[in-house]
Amino acid sequence: MATIRVRDWTKKQIEEILEEESHSSHDSVIKALLKDRELAKFAGKDIETEESTSNADQQPPEDKAFDELTVLSEMYRADNDVLFLWCPNCGKELVHLTLENPVDISIFEMECQRCLNHLDQHAIIAIEIGYPIEEKLVEDNLQADLKECTIDYWDRHLEQSTENTVTEESAIEQLVWQFDQYVRNFQWDWPDDVPVVGFEAGDTLHNKVDGELIEVIEPVTENRNALDSFEVKRYSEGTDPNEARTEIMDSNTIANLIINRSLHLVEDEP
Repeated sequence: MATIRVRDWTKKQIEEILEEESHSSHDSVIKALLKDRELAKFAGKDIETEESTSNADQQPPEDKAFDELTVLSEMYRADNDVLFLWCPNCGKELVHLTLENPVDISIFEMECQRCLNHLDQHAIIAIEIGYPIEEKLVEDNLQADLKECTIDYWDRHLEQSTENTVTEESAIEQLVWQFDQYVRNFQWDWPDDVPVVGFEAGDTLHNKVDGELIEVIEPVTENRNALDSFEVKRYSEGTDPNEARTEIMDSNTIANLIINRSLHLVEDEP
């Protein structure tokens, strides 16, 4: 039989436990204490593993456009436990929040008091302490950075949603509609090197997957909280668009093209 060496517990403590817990012998007490210690050791390992795993998951995206500008939905840690939130449309500071790290804001909504746009966590920018905001204000570059940060996030977020098998298709389509509404309300000129996040009458779009051009004519539905279907012309590059027939492109097809990051805006010829 193996010998149990008592180092951490005195005889008096063992006798107290023996009496309180109705053990049959000193050996029984010691074995119970050793078992509790092993369980505590394993529990500590599990906690440490969970914390390290959680910290590993909460890392800023490596490919985000700015280190010190972050769309609220992607924030995981606030400098000095403070977040300064800004509107990407008009460049007004909305509010500053004091909160504990790690940051976990799944839903956040407020209205910008300057431009009166209703914003949520997908369209609010957190400016961190390292961002040279005074210099940017003097140079009049703040709004351009806020816009670029937002567009970069929308593009990455939609691209990542196609890889997330947990996200329901209806939720992604609703997100496309929401981003489309933001672009309309903000009246932003969309960069031609970033796939579009919306579908608007008067635009001509290039499907980079099959080379097809899509001329968006007008909506044929009036959905209030979902993407509309549109009348369009579809034709191949190098062909006469006047010879193309009009057809109806349903909202599901439009959403899939946008989600798959296939459509780029064609610049108007001067």
